[in-house]
Amino acid sequence: MLGENGAGKSTLMKILYGLYQPDEGEVFINGKPVKIASPNDAINLGIGMIHQHFMLVDSLTVAENIALGLPSSRGLITDLDVVSKRIDLLAKKYGLQVDPNAYIWQLAVGQRQRVEILKALYRGADLLILDEPTAVLTPQEVDEFMQTMRQMTEEKHSIIFISHKLHEVIAVSQRVTVLRNGRRVDSCPTAGCTKQDLARMMVGQEIVMPKLGSLPKLGEVRLELKNVQALSDRGTPALRGIDLQIQSGEIVGLAGVSGNGQAELAQVVTGLRHAELGQVLIGGKDMTGKLPAQIVRCGLAYIPEERMRDGMVQDFNISENIILRDHSQSPYARSGFLIHRIIAEFTDKLIGLFHIKTPSRETPARNLSGGNIQKVVLARELSRNPRIIIAAQPTRGLDIGATEYVHTSLLEQREKGAAVLLISEDLDEVLALSDRIAVIYEGRIMGILANKDAEREKIGLLMAGVQAE
Repeated sequence: MLGENGAGKSTLMKILYGLYQPDEGEVFINGKPVKIASPNDAINLGIGMIHQHFMLVDSLTVAENIALGLPSSRGLITDLDVVSKRIDLLAKKYGLQVDPNAYIWQLAVGQRQRVEILKALYRGADLLILDEPTAVLTPQEVDEFMQTMRQMTEEKHSIIFISHKLHEVIAVSQRVTVLRNGRRVDSCPTAGCTKQDLARMMVGQEIVMPKLGSLPKLGEVRLELKNVQALSDRGTPALRGIDLQIQSGEIVGLAGVSGNGQAELAQVVTGLRHAELGQVLIGGKDMTGKLPAQIVRCGLAYIPEERMRDGMVQDFNISENIILRDHSQSPYARSGFLIHRIIAEFTDKLIGLFHIKTPSRETPARNLSGGNIQKVVLARELSRNPRIIIAAQPTRGLDIGATEYVHTSLLEQREKGAAVLLISEDLDEVLALSDRIAVIYEGRIMGILANKDAEREKIGLLMAGVQAE
């Protein structure tokens, strides 16, 4: 199932999973009309769903999350050891390795996605709804997951696969349905469809992805990391002596498999994680260990990996999220009181500039689609004319149109002289946007390559921890 962010894909699937109730129409399972009043009803009907935004309890372990809501084989006594053994079996069978005893808050985004997949597989669903399941997986993991899906269909499971990655849809599906603005545009056999055909059906026009132009004149070193070392949430070494420089007017891409220190690196730079050793220099000033607010005042913008958790307050409306950084400053506040007229005018301006699809500026952030949530974050961060941008997984889960918009925005900031650190597990994205590519493995920079010298095979070896000769 294809469609732009906000086209209605997730809404339709949430109706099928019992999270939303339809105003009209019917749902048929195995030819019979059914009423799905809750996810419990859906599970009893053999429907499983992997959500775009994770439905996991951060304070519980992997095994506890997967067992949640299921009866224990020992009655009133928990059987997490039994659950853990079955998780290990499923993980080996489907190539989704994860520690059953790890807490969710300790896991990288890619690892959390594996837990969601295992949770659905554990329940043995006949119909599996996959809402952007590969958005956070590496290319190798995607290939393995594609094989997993093929295995499941051979075992007579039905799969609804929602993805913005057109090559994945073509590779794995038999039929494609395209939604636009809440309506079905078309359904057709995948055989014979090209990526261009599907993109045109999705957005109603041709899409041309922006390309990296010639390197602008480089300026001062805006961000410098010297021997930065930091621990993970589990107390193990996450960064093991990072040295990196980014100059004004360039994009440096950080490539690597999920869980190799990318999240910790972004958090150390933005003041969200303590550095055990080393220095973080912003504009030549030592900002190691400073508060996030102090770092932001140096001209740093942060597009976080977890936009729903770290990028905004879900219960705040768009206006409130737009001014999160500067709500206490002029012109948005005076003598401790918000100036609502100026905030409204500024929000409406950004809604127009960043093409945010929303009923109004008063709409709660949680009600927006993933792509439009990301546009709100971009609008807030980029409207401040930043000198340094940390963009972590900026297009994860976005459709082709929204991805084009994010890429264009980052390239425009590069032209304006910003220093950009692009952290992405999408190698195509890194190659398309980066002037230089740094590859991280187990908290170490394995190598830094100029774009012209960056061969996929060489980067792949570095990502696997094999030092280039």
